[in-house]
Formats: sequence, C-alpha cells, structure tokens
Amino acid sequence: MTTTATTARERMLLAKEASRSVGLLSDTAKRDALEAIARGIESATGEIVAANAEDLERGRSAGLSVALQDRLRLDEPRVASLAAAVREVAELPDPVGRVLDTRTLANGVALTKVAVPFGVVGSIYEARPNVTVDIAALALRSGNAVVLRGGTAAERTNAALVRAMRGALAEQGIDPEAIQTVDDFGREGARELMQARGIVDVLVPRGSAQLIETVVTESSVPVIETGAGVVHIVLDSTARLDWARDIVVNAKTQRPSVCNSVETVLVVKDAAPRLVPPVVEALRGSGVTVHGDETVSSLATDVVPATDEDWSTEYLSLDIAMRVVDDLDAALDHIRRYSTHHTESIITDDPAHAERFLAEVDSAVVMANASTRFTDGGEFGFGAEVGISTQKLHARGPMGLSELTSTKWLARGVGQVRD
Repeated sequence: MTTTATTARERMLLAKEASRSVGLLSDTAKRDALEAIARGIESATGEIVAANAEDLERGRSAGLSVALQDRLRLDEPRVASLAAAVREVAELPDPVGRVLDTRTLANGVALTKVAVPFGVVGSIYEARPNVTVDIAALALRSGNAVVLRGGTAAERTNAALVRAMRGALAEQGIDPEAIQTVDDFGREGARELMQARGIVDVLVPRGSAQLIETVVTESSVPVIETGAGVVHIVLDSTARLDWARDIVVNAKTQRPSVCNSVETVLVVKDAAPRLVPPVVEALRGSGVTVHGDETVSSLATDVVPATDEDWSTEYLSLDIAMRVVDDLDAALDHIRRYSTHHTESIITDDPAHAERFLAEVDSAVVMANASTRFTDGGEFGFGAEVGISTQKLHARGPMGLSELTSTKWLARGVGQVRD
C-alpha cells in the first residue's frame, strides 16, 4: 500500500482529508468508482488467493478454529462473489442528499433535513476478509472514507484487497487515501483507531463477543455495537414437522460459522414427542452434535447432555443446544434470559402465537416460520452489509447504506433575524 504515512494516526488523518472530497462525489462518480473496484478485485484474484493461502497456513499452524478458518478462506469463487457484491452496492440508490423532512417556520425560514455522510467510518474485525471489501464499498457508496483493522489472521489477504481497491480509486482520479488499513500496526493500530475521536466519526466492530466488548468499553470514538448471535428457534406446539425440520437444519448447517446461524432450539412440551426425534435425526444426519436437556436425551439418541453454559454459547460450529420448555411463556422467558438480541424465530401454525412472538421478543430481527439465516443485508436487499446491529440507537439489525449516513438541517432565509 503506497502512502506517505508512517503512523496509524497519520493514516487516519489522511482518510479524514480524503473524506472531504469523497463526500462531494456525484452518484455517477461513486458508481464508477465501485465498478472500478470490482474490476480491480477480479484482476487481482491470483494475488488475493495466494495471500489468503499464506494466512490460512499460518492460521492452521496457530490453531485457528475451524469456524474462523471458514470465515478467513477465499478461493476464486469467493473472490468473484466479493466483486459481485461491490457491483450490487454500486447499483443501490445513493443515500446521500435524501430529503428526510421539510418545514417552513412562521417567519418564512425554510428548513430541509437531508442525509449526509459521516465522514470517516472505522471498523475492527477478525479473520473476515469479506468485511474488508463490504465495508469499503458501503462506505464509499455513502460518501465516506474508511479505516480498517482486520486482524493479524487475515493481514496478507486484507493487504492484497486494500491494494486492489486503492489502485482502482487512483485510476478513477479519486483520492486513494479514502481507504486505509492499520493492520500493519498490530494492536497499537487498533488502540489508535479506538481513540481517534475527532478523526474517525463512527466505529463498527465485527467479530467475537470479546472483541466487540473490548471495542465498546475502550473506545472514545462513537461505536455502533454489533452483537454476538446466540440465536433461538422456538418449535411451537402446532409447528409443522417439515417446516421445523427443514428450517432448523438450514439455520444451523447452511453456514454454521456466522452470527445468524441458530444456536438454541426450544421445543414446546406438547410437541416434543412429535418433533424432537425427527429434528435431532435430521441434524445428526447433517453432522450436527446436539446438546440436549434430559427430555431431549430421553426422546432421541446420541445426544450430548447439555449444561447451563450451552444456553449462552455461540457455537459457530456444527453444534446446537436443544431444550424442552413447558409452553410459549417459558420459551419467551428463556429467550429474555439468554438472547443476545440478534435474531429469533418461531415455527408455528398458530397465527396468534406468531404475532405474540413477533411483538414480545426484543431482538434486532424477529421471525415467524423462516430460517434465521435470512438476517443478512444482502438478503434484505441492502447489498453488502456493515454488520448486524444489536443496539437500539441509530441503527438496529442489518446495516446498509442509510445507516452510514447522518443528517443535517439546511436553513434558507431572506434576511430574517430572531426577535
């Protein structure tokens, strides 16, 4: 990465300077920039895959978990998917300049509330090279510069991706300092990023519960909290077997290493004899280890006895916890106690129970009769996502372009003064 900066702070200051021109780019210029980035990533596929292979080898030697290895891995199809995601973001409507409110004061001053870029968006994440591209694309499409700290595990991969993206910006005549990484400064780079109040306008962490907690507690920069996913599916007494089986297996196995995969299944007691044996069998047939309570163990074979820790565990692997509860009230109580407020779903044929679940569960995304794997910016039509926010201020749920904008009021007068 070619830059004159020798410290993390200098790089962030360069991003701050670049954000001024990026924030004024036209819709067409931003679309063209993202198309150039997509082409740049495709052209650098060989370099990116080779760098990723080095990261994977180091990760395996260092004992990186299977789940994190899966998130880290980039092959040619996955690189192609990254470029495709950039093009999808390019085609999204420009969020900057949207008129959000208008009014005229009694004295004739005309007010307009419009969406504007934050300025500089920072992100700290681990072993997720797709985030390097997703956040950079979303930041640029919404008129922001970006500073990235992607972690040691993906350092070579992220460096190759950043080189490709910066080169594409330069070819378009856009300041390449709008995309920065502080990976090569290690932990000190992360610390500088968390303390860059006044330079970085907002910080989005993505990763383990420990990483997110560290960023939230140690940052002076405002943080949009993305939370861990202790995700629940409730199998209600009227749940259809085919829906219950197919949705639970999909939510667990379609990609177990991501935050919207289900970790706990709660089965209402009346349905347990009907649902537990075939659902457990289907999970086991897909390679899933079921950690079950005593009732689950009595109804199915090869079940690992669950402990209290299982109910609060985000496995991110082919493991799942299963518990039989007395009724919907008990299921809701369990979710209130153990949920990380990410995504919960109920499988039911009772419309009243579905609507009660949708109303009472306090999570970023609440579903009825659908797989939790749909909690995703791409699936929601946002293109790539910044993350899935589990907080309640500014943004909640999958975060797309609009969540990377702030607002300002424009006042137009003809000489008015206040009495």
